[in-house]
This record gives sequence, C-alpha cells and structure tokens, in this order.
Amino acid sequence: MVESVTYSGEEGDHRDNLSTDENKDAPKPEEPPLCMLDMQADPKEQAQKPGSWKWSVVFLCFYGFMVQLKPGEPFITPQLLSPEKNFTREQVTNEISPVLSYSYMAVLVPVFLLTDYLRYKPVLVLQGLSQVSIWLILFLGTSLLQMQFMEFFYGITMAARVAYSSYIFSLVPAGVYQQAASYSRSSVLLGVFTSSVMGQLCMSLGHVTYRMLSAVSLAFVSFGLLLSLCLPWPKRSLFFNQSHLEEQGASHPPELDEIKRDRGASKAPSSGCDGGGAPCWANCVFVEMLKELRNVVNVSNLRLWSLWWIFNSTGYYLVVFYVHILWNKVYPATDQKHVYNGGVEAASTLLGAITSFVAGFVKIRWNVWSELVIGLITASQAGLLLLMGSTNNIWVCYVCYVLFRGFYQFLVPIATFQIASSLTKELCALVFGVNTFLGTILKSIITLIVVDKRGLALPVHSQFFVYFFYFLLLTVVYLGCAAWVITCHCRSQRKKQVPVELGQVEPFSSETDPLTNRTGGK
Repeated sequence: MVESVTYSGEEGDHRDNLSTDENKDAPKPEEPPLCMLDMQADPKEQAQKPGSWKWSVVFLCFYGFMVQLKPGEPFITPQLLSPEKNFTREQVTNEISPVLSYSYMAVLVPVFLLTDYLRYKPVLVLQGLSQVSIWLILFLGTSLLQMQFMEFFYGITMAARVAYSSYIFSLVPAGVYQQAASYSRSSVLLGVFTSSVMGQLCMSLGHVTYRMLSAVSLAFVSFGLLLSLCLPWPKRSLFFNQSHLEEQGASHPPELDEIKRDRGASKAPSSGCDGGGAPCWANCVFVEMLKELRNVVNVSNLRLWSLWWIFNSTGYYLVVFYVHILWNKVYPATDQKHVYNGGVEAASTLLGAITSFVAGFVKIRWNVWSELVIGLITASQAGLLLLMGSTNNIWVCYVCYVLFRGFYQFLVPIATFQIASSLTKELCALVFGVNTFLGTILKSIITLIVVDKRGLALPVHSQFFVYFFYFLLLTVVYLGCAAWVITCHCRSQRKKQVPVELGQVEPFSSETDPLTNRTGGK
C-alpha cells in the first residue's frame, strides 16, 4: 500500500566540515572533512574482533528483508472493495484511507524522538506489533471502525521505519557506514520486490483468496516480530545517549566532540543536572541541533532541496495512497486473478531502484541546473497524473504509475546527497525529520480538504485532477526559479567571459562553505 520511504539515517553520512577556528595566531592547516573523520575508525573499534559487527549486519539485513514480505499489501484496497469486506468505494476513499495520513502525522514526532531515546530496538518491536495488528484486523475485521484502526496502525508502521534506517549506524564502525547502508537498503528493496511478486503469483496462478493472502501476510509479519525481539540492543544513538557513553568510557563520534568543544568555549561552565546551571535537556545534542536548524534556510541549495522534499513528497504519497482506488474505478475486475496490483508494484519498485542507481552517476552543475531538472521532472509527473485521471485504459494507468514513481525515486538520492553533503550526521537526521514532518502536515491538510468526508469528499478521479494541478503549480514555480537562476548565472559568466557548460561539474557553494553545527550558512 505504501512504499518505503523516505528520510533515512543511512543517507546522512556525506557531509563536510571545515575548521572555523580563527583565534589562533599561528596558521592552522585545514581539518579534514567530517566524512573523512568518520571514515577513521576509533582505535577501540579497531581493537574489537575483526568483523565482529558483520553478523549483526547480516542479521539486520535478513530482518529488513523478512519484514517486507507482506504479499497481501498491494491488494488491501481490492480486498476492502471486494465482497469479502463489502465496503463502498466512497467509504474506502473518504472515511478509511484518510486515517493513515492523520495517524502518521500524529505519531511521527514521538516515534522519531523515542527511536533515539530508547535506542532503536523497542521501536522496531513496536513496528512489528503494529504490523501484526494490521493483518489481524484485515483477517478478522469487518466493521468500518476496525478498518480505520487498521489504517491507524499503518501510520505507526510508517513512522517507525526510521528506526530501521538509522539502527545500522549504531552497530558498525564509522569506516563502513556507506557499505552497511547499501546492504540494508538493498535488503529492503529486495523484500518489497519479492513480496509484490509473491502476492501477484498467488492471485494470478494460485487462485488464493484475499482472506488467505491476509493470513499468509500475518504469518510473515509475526515471524518478523519474533526477529525484532532477537535484534541486538545498541549502546549508543545520535542525540540522547551520549552521557551513557561517557559513563562507560566510550568514544564519541568526531562531530559530537566538536559540538561539545564549541559549546564549552562559547558558554560559561555550568554544573548541569548536579548544580544550579542549565538542566541536562538544555545541554543535550538534540537541543543544540534544534538551535542550528535556522542556519539551514540561509543556504540556497539546502533550502531548495528541502522544499522539494516537503512539497513533492506530499504529492507523491497522496498519489501512492489513492492510486489503487483509481485502478478499481477504471477497471473493477470481478475476477481476482485479473487484479495486477502486485505486478505493477513490483515493476515500479524495480524501476525505482534502477533510477536511484542511475542518479548516482549524474554529474552536472547542481547549483545552476537544480531548479530546471526538478521543474522538468515535476512537469513530467504532472502530465502522467493528467493521463491517469483522464484515461479509461487500466494498462495506461499502470504504466503512468510506474513512470511516476520512477521519476520520484530518481530525485530522492540526489536530494539526499545535496542536503546531507554539507551537514553533520546529527543535523542531517534532524533536517530530514523536520522535512518529513512538514510534508506530513501538508499531506494531512490536503487530505482533510480534498478527500475527507468532512471536507469536499471528492471522488477519486477528481482527486487526481487536483493532484495534477498541484504538480502543475509546482512546475511553474520551479521553472520560474530556474529561469531566474540561469539568467543570473549567464550574466555572471558573460562578465567573466566563461561559457556555460551543462556537462561541466562545478562544486556548489556548500561544498566550499559547508554548514556545520558551529557555523551559519553563507
């Protein structure tokens, strides 16, 4: 029903950090970037058994694969509209589905904070319990209220995915962050693809009923819950468990040491919790990160891609949430073996993985061409939405949906790098969390106005025309900004008599003046 998402701690390790100490008389060589500091594993980590972390990563990747095995997920909407559940299309569209957006918004911030405070594992267990609740309700439930509770638990499951994406960094040495993140992400994508293919084979060839498919999914997620109970419990996290590390003599990540040194240099000493100084919460890393968020909006590149993350992810997930209802409207199949939701989701997942991979090899001047690239891709998505909302051919709907998701997944790794490359890991995680939360608020507002029965309660075809105009408006804004940026750049180049070359890579400003936890944007 919903794909993985989104902001991930695994994508937050590409950041730079320059020395800003201007108080020394003698010249001081430039410090290495934080990404290089992270790659220098701590001596205590090197003293551990070589490869001692590998089995933990293998088990975590196996867990990430297994929890994605829910072959009934692409068929939740057809099941609700089938004679087995016998809900009307209006009930599913305007009363059941909107609960997902509201619950996701309500639990996102608490889950984000509890993930770090409780050190990941309890939130993964909570996610497992929520998944079991979802499929238990789908297997046994029949009332409208029960289906709304099912969507509520789905919101908890979505919010808890941040625990898996950031959990892996607490298990491995800093030098293998990128490699471990690649393994964990690949295991999730493989699980989603396998699950969709399995569900489609069961429906088309095995003649399995929706109820039986729910039972199979319930068995898989129950096994995933047992696996979550066996996960190792990390001893560290990003924000709330640094004092725990100090008590045990553990070393801090380099960026945390820098934050603490600057905090101590710029503030008078205080006794913290033990004396009359500032309380512990005022000195924790998380509060320091909140204070630094205001610097993000001062950097044009970070501002652009953060806005893309907020506005385009909102439209993307609105389409993903309601496209299955559109398919049922365009082609209300009476025979279950002709419902191809699983195959389409598998194809879109595969294309998304391919486009994400290709995006890593795109080398252009992002400080000049970002707005244009975003505008053209958003325009393409708007055209696909117009075609989806106006066609009566289900195969055209399928193809448009696969391409729509492929375009979005192409920009996700680019946006991730553009944001994360100039931030430390802690601030990066917080920026992605704030972007996701703001996008969730916007998605809930649109859902309340457009979809909910207390609002306009538009039918699904009308909804997709609204989404088309939403993306069209974003396209106009992006292309307008692109015209302004390119015009200014051309004028600047004309003065310098330097030709503009699309293929030539030029570092954007944040590569030379990175935003850190100690300096503002320039």
